[in-house]
Amino acid sequence: MAETDIEVEISALLRRANQRYTKGRRRLIAVLQSADGPLTITQILANDSSLPQSSVYRNLSILETVGVVTRIVTRDDFAHFELTEHLTEHHHHLICSKCGDVSDFSLDNRTESSLNRDLHRAAADVSFNIETHRLDLLGTCAQCT
Repeated sequence: MAETDIEVEISALLRRANQRYTKGRRRLIAVLQSADGPLTITQILANDSSLPQSSVYRNLSILETVGVVTRIVTRDDFAHFELTEHLTEHHHHLICSKCGDVSDFSLDNRTESSLNRDLHRAAADVSFNIETHRLDLLGTCAQCT
């Protein structure tokens, strides 16, 4: 079975940290890849009940450390996890301040370019060098309204 570009990249990131791309990590990545947005650990386990909970916690920590997974902290007690943007695509988040749900959204190229330009200008004013940006919008989702 041939590895995809993402799997090759993940394997390389893990190898640089003296970690292996184990069967359990592959299944965890598959769950995150198939998701419509960031997932909590509970949601990850619901998507693949063969993953041991303790192993999911440990593997998410390692995958976050090596730059494969991003943790999104919300106001609820549960962090959400997704593959990092360099493995997927640039996007932003809508975070419900009532239920903690997180969903992805993207801006059109013109708006994204304008936002990026304005953020770089604001950062330059305080001698800050931006590597990338992430926009999290906090509010109330349709189900909680």
